[in-house]
Amino acid sequence: MIYFIGAGPGAADLITVKGKELLERADLIIYAGSLVNKKLLEYAKPSCTIMDSAAMTLEEVIAAMVPVAQEGKLVVRLHTGDPSVYGAHREQMDLLRSYNLDFEIVPGVSSFMAAAAALKAEYTLPNVSQSVIITRMEGRTGVPDKQRIADYAAHNATMVIFLSSGLTEKLQKELISGGYSPETPAAIVYKASWPGEEKVMRCTVGTIDATAKENGISNLALITVGGFLGSEYERSELYNPTFAHGFREADASKLDVKPGK
Repeated sequence: MIYFIGAGPGAADLITVKGKELLERADLIIYAGSLVNKKLLEYAKPSCTIMDSAAMTLEEVIAAMVPVAQEGKLVVRLHTGDPSVYGAHREQMDLLRSYNLDFEIVPGVSSFMAAAAALKAEYTLPNVSQSVIITRMEGRTGVPDKQRIADYAAHNATMVIFLSSGLTEKLQKELISGGYSPETPAAIVYKASWPGEEKVMRCTVGTIDATAKENGISNLALITVGGFLGSEYERSELYNPTFAHGFREADASKLDVKPGK
């Protein structure tokens, strides 16, 4: 069996229990060396073969996995965050199907979740933003028509931008031309959840580029944009005592409940 495992955003203890258990049993681990915390490899058994995919091509990765899986051994393809977000694992799965090999995906904690934790923020706030756009700048790899930064900026929703911390000058212009005001809150989160390395830089849309340059940020960072970083929002109805639902009757008197009562 071949397992595509989300390694989590960086901290070694943010991998799932299932992911850790599979790492402990694996006969071959191929990990994204430029992004995955190498402490995760300490879970591997001594006899496990470990390969860094940073310098490998798709064909080389498949050529390494196939014969081991065909021998009935356990193969782990260890991706950063969750494989479904910029993981490039679809092309690997399609090639494995051509060999009639079975595989399974073990989800992981994405770095965009770790970024929110680092910011101590909630992406979805009532009357501020109820949608999160996960995207990236157009660079050497293009983006489809109508899916550029400026197109999404017109919605003024929460935006989490991957793979773009080396393109901040262009990104800033795209965000403003698309509809965000220069004063819109923004933040750059470098190596979210990595022990001793995480760095949070709060700024505005109009100062993203200057903030990145002042802090020497050119990779391994997420850029978040939107009013969720501000201080204004409406209370959620979910825990509002005046709001009834299937598990609770409305009771306005509970608005006065204080800690310890």
